[in-house]
Amino acid sequence: MTFLSRIISTSLFLLCTFCLSQQALAALAADLQDGQHVLLMRHADAPGYGDPSGYVIAQCATQRNLGEYGKKQSKAIGAWLSSQEIQVATVFSSPWCRCLETANLLNKGPVKIDPAIGSFFDDMSLEKKQTKQLEVLIKNELGKQSRVPIILVTHHVNIQAYTGKVVGVGDMVLVKVNKNGEYVSHVMYPSP
Repeated sequence: MTFLSRIISTSLFLLCTFCLSQQALAALAADLQDGQHVLLMRHADAPGYGDPSGYVIAQCATQRNLGEYGKKQSKAIGAWLSSQEIQVATVFSSPWCRCLETANLLNKGPVKIDPAIGSFFDDMSLEKKQTKQLEVLIKNELGKQSRVPIILVTHHVNIQAYTGKVVGVGDMVLVKVNKNGEYVSHVMYPSP
């Protein structure tokens, strides 16, 4: 292969890669506006495991919270979402402070707290009840047909109960749902 052939081949490869990546960028934004998808996200990095005993939901100082890396990670995810053509979204958060801070640092609009996406890590008997509440939340929000992307910042137990997928901190799951807000399928987006 001549030098000119290599340059042409490389240029064509880069052009094709760019075109495909632009289609993927537009695909996430389009999916989140089709009335059949939501984006579930696990909160950003919060050092530790679980919450300290005796924590109080309304008192962030008693909980496990985002560290500096988690704050930077949240901002980076917000920037990544912007690069995916998602500038504004309807954002819901678990009442836990690490989720609220993650949701706010995404910088996609006002954050609404919803207990349906609160952690049930400390009481796994709530899994089915809260998963049903999540389905109702999704059904109601998609039923508004505003076509604004919906982002739900929650916990690994909630995402695993709803999708069957284990996720890391800051990971996102694009979920296709049926008309009742029930899980149909998903696509993973690892934390950027």
